[in-house]
Amino acid sequence: MYDLKEINIAELKSIELLAKQIVEGFITGMHKSPFHGFSVEFAEHRLYNTGESTRHIDWKLYAKTKKLFIKKYEEETNLRCHLIIDNSASMYYPKDKNGQVSSFSKIKFATIASAALIELLKRQRDAVGLSIYSDKNEYYAPAKGSERHRRKLFVQLDELLKTSSNSSTETYQMLHEISEKIHKRSLVFLFTDMFQTTKNKKELFNALRHLKYNKHEVILFHTYDGELELGFNFDNKPKNFVDVETGEHVKIYAKNVQEKYQLQVQNYFNDLKLKCVQYKIDYVPVDIHKGFNQLLTSYLIKRNRII
Repeated sequence: MYDLKEINIAELKSIELLAKQIVEGFITGMHKSPFHGFSVEFAEHRLYNTGESTRHIDWKLYAKTKKLFIKKYEEETNLRCHLIIDNSASMYYPKDKNGQVSSFSKIKFATIASAALIELLKRQRDAVGLSIYSDKNEYYAPAKGSERHRRKLFVQLDELLKTSSNSSTETYQMLHEISEKIHKRSLVFLFTDMFQTTKNKKELFNALRHLKYNKHEVILFHTYDGELELGFNFDNKPKNFVDVETGEHVKIYAKNVQEKYQLQVQNYFNDLKLKCVQYKIDYVPVDIHKGFNQLLTSYLIKRNRII
């Protein structure tokens, strides 16, 4: 199982290779878990139902698994999937002591997780598209299933790992724009920390609701640093806390406000979760310190429900 502690971003030569390693580790783990029944290697098969024609049974697979599977054709298995990554300044938190973007930053986690999803989507024969936004739409590619297209997306993610951003978040506006572009009946994955500086929560939730437009299925990967952004675990020395998007700052002792801070943040998380339930959006809180398996499992569970 990979987490960011094991990945040296500076020495990373191929995000595609890393994605393959993450997925291979995930698949190996699944074979030892309750999720063994999910089809990963055999995305082109489904279980045989009693009474069906035996014409398309895969007897070679039966010899290996002692289970009857029917061969499925591409039009029966393909989904259109679209990855959306928030590339605003707040996603580049946390930073190291020198003010440089840490290997544990939210954007780096989201980028590598997206690469792993693309690799898993490939194995499931699903088409994939990609959007990257901050205060503007920075990149858009519609969902396609070709190998050439996937390599193009990996190149874009490689570049994202090496960049930085000082842009504010315009999630509400960008999601409205992206929603209009995505092909109907797509499975949409959104990576964002859900920080918004210029609009209230209602506007942000309306933008999430718009993602359900055209009968999309949506998974919100609420990306955050559990130690700092949720737990507020700083030492009790006076610190100057700076909003990375607005530049506003306040000097405080962390321990003096930790309990109240945790309560307010947890209330926001709960509010967000309830809104997602209301809009029938799958809400997945993602602590960047806890690895990638939860993300990949969420995709397989959702795909299994749709297919």
